[in-house]
Amino acid sequence: MSPASAPPHSAEEIVDLESQYLLQNYGRHPLVLHRGDGPYMWDVNGKRYLDFIAGIGVNALGQNHPRIVAAIREQAARLIHTSNLFYNEFQGPLARRIAQVSGLQRTFFANSGTETTEGALKMIKAHGRAIDPAKFEIVSLENSFHGRTIGALSITGQPKYRSDFEPLMPGVRFVEANDIAGLEAAVGQNTAGICMEWIQGEGGVLPLDHAFTRRARELADQYDALLCFDEIQCGVGRTGKYFGYQLADPVIMPDIMTAAKPIACGIPLGIITVNERAAKSIRSGMHGSTFGGNALAARVALEFFDVLEDLLPQISRVGEYFQAGLKNLAGRYSFIREVRGYGLMVGVELTIPGKDLVNRAMENGFLMNCTHDTVLRFLPPYIVTETHVDEALDILQRVFQTV
Repeated sequence: MSPASAPPHSAEEIVDLESQYLLQNYGRHPLVLHRGDGPYMWDVNGKRYLDFIAGIGVNALGQNHPRIVAAIREQAARLIHTSNLFYNEFQGPLARRIAQVSGLQRTFFANSGTETTEGALKMIKAHGRAIDPAKFEIVSLENSFHGRTIGALSITGQPKYRSDFEPLMPGVRFVEANDIAGLEAAVGQNTAGICMEWIQGEGGVLPLDHAFTRRARELADQYDALLCFDEIQCGVGRTGKYFGYQLADPVIMPDIMTAAKPIACGIPLGIITVNERAAKSIRSGMHGSTFGGNALAARVALEFFDVLEDLLPQISRVGEYFQAGLKNLAGRYSFIREVRGYGLMVGVELTIPGKDLVNRAMENGFLMNCTHDTVLRFLPPYIVTETHVDEALDILQRVFQTV
């Protein structure tokens, strides 16, 4: 490596270099992470952190998981990428595995959550247009977040993400989450699709009522629209089920399901998984991806699903234990308004801004984040145990005592 391309060593040098050459669009913490093992991360100065944000839900098996490391090494030495002009050995088996656990039939591979949203929107638009050119409206939810591309922003119900880029895609109607009457008023003959997160992540870890989502399914059927569940943050094991919609009894099936974050444990991969009704809206040449589902990403995702199958009971058990501990803290600190979530997707709503608490936790060796200004969000790796939760609760108690 030439001296010009050698990485800087100190945190100060790293931050300074990025300030000179990177687009300044991230509000980063002044923390430079160097390595990880399991649910722990170490910075360049050797300080250890218990990681309960996991790359915003991406590092599902933590860092340095032996089976994931072995799969990456083996596949990287054999074949990384071919493009989708050719077949690779792993897309078919991975799509079959996703069909088995999702109850849907067909999958398209992308690279990120926002790309899966774009593909889902194209399916919805094409489905509506095939029925009637006037059938192009999409119903989405207030407080939602679906990604940062123009299409994804168009169905994101938070003005702070949208306002700088308007006007966006026309034909989107927003309704309040869990407002059945509002949903019924918004959906009609010109509705091509209904899009909703099963649990609103960026909106503050807010689950949808099952009665509301069931009514969305009925309205989609009544008006020949496609129902899309965004599982980018709450899916692929995060709740203790493979997908959030499987929390309902009986299960409420979507026509389209999008997912991404944890599916390849840090290797970029997103999926659009659909039933045959939605699949027929996309014909040959109508959509594609250069990188989506390459051999490396698909191979790692297959390994992940093998590991995940045995972890699902632990995710539910440890998640319940964590929520119980947080509710115990809520009984002692009046600024904690509510603890909510499923599995290892947990939010703690406060009556005060949460940013300072995130910083104080980081000083104490604990990584979490704050969303929606007042909600502490926890998305730990699926491998965490009750012992890790006890460590997290001990740090949180010390942090809460400073308020």
